[in-house]
Amino acid sequence: MAATSQHGAGPARRAGGDGGLLLFRVGGVPVLLAPSWWIGSLVIVVLYAPLVGRLLPDVSTPTSWLLAAAFAVLLGLSVLAHELGHCLVALRLGIPVRRLRLFLLGGLSEVARTPRRPGQEGLVAAAGPAVSLVLGGFCSLLLFAVPPNGAVWLLVAECAVANFAVGLFNLLPGLPLDGGRLVRAGVWAMTGLRAKGTKAAVAGGALVATGLIVWALLGLAMQSPDRWLRLGVCVVTAWFVILGARSELAAEARRGWPAGLELSDLVRPVLQLPAESPVSDALAASAGRGVVLVRADGVAAGLLDEQAAQQLASISPHAPAEQAAEPIRAETVLLASEPGEEIAERVRETPAWQFLVVDDEGRPAGVLRREDLRTALMQGRRAQ
Repeated sequence: MAATSQHGAGPARRAGGDGGLLLFRVGGVPVLLAPSWWIGSLVIVVLYAPLVGRLLPDVSTPTSWLLAAAFAVLLGLSVLAHELGHCLVALRLGIPVRRLRLFLLGGLSEVARTPRRPGQEGLVAAAGPAVSLVLGGFCSLLLFAVPPNGAVWLLVAECAVANFAVGLFNLLPGLPLDGGRLVRAGVWAMTGLRAKGTKAAVAGGALVATGLIVWALLGLAMQSPDRWLRLGVCVVTAWFVILGARSELAAEARRGWPAGLELSDLVRPVLQLPAESPVSDALAASAGRGVVLVRADGVAAGLLDEQAAQQLASISPHAPAEQAAEPIRAETVLLASEPGEEIAERVRETPAWQFLVVDDEGRPAGVLRREDLRTALMQGRRAQ
């Protein structure tokens, strides 16, 4: 979810990779400050300081710069509150969130999987703007409680403007903005196809980017007092929207399930063998099939891992096949009646090379191997 003006505190430290500085964690989700945030904040200070001098003619130049820096911090806090709204609602709906990042003029809550239903998509998307608009309204009311036209009044006004800007801008109907996610959720709910919703919202993103550039050019043509601030923010934001929309379209293509492809065409037949069977016999019996190893008490010991079985058989061919079993976990069990898109996403998210497919009554129906699914999806995309 992007927020641009986009699921216990301790000392900040390097979080590793390109994540940035770890500020704190919320619900186990790390909140990171990316290096590009400092660049965006510096741009805001440089462009906003002259505007502060016009709004408060009596303040000194150092005070103007200080108030401009305060605005950059308030904008960052507004984006943080916005993203926390997304993050907390996603967690409440059972959608895991990898991390929350603040970066150049924006933020991102990185969910570990896409929402399963359009209603979930809509709720998570709406949470961020709702938080921003509530905070903006609170700061607007607070303006009546402070002396007008002073530095404190300007700070409160800046906070109101920052939150309204983040909330209203994100309601624009184009990906990767929250308004685009609401569009996708709506089209998805009406058509039953998430891909159609994504295409509609990506088109909206192109319109949003175009509108930003047009607005910036109008500011230059009309010699608007904030024309340089407007130009800088609009160009960076339009670039962000275009890249985000393209990324969403590419992600949807990877998530898609080719028309006409049936899961039954991909699963390998399943064979059940006693877990104490010699590993060499189990390996010979597999012959392109998935093997479920079952203990004497009827409990499945796991799926035969062919690579581990080959290594074990070369050393001790009569060892129990259970020693070369890959445990069957909840995330490695697929329901044959699940939609293809959800199966593809589950496989993509789960670190396993084979999955047990069961029917609606829980009986083994076959084994799906990651390599077989990847090959089928690649062939399907080439044919489209």
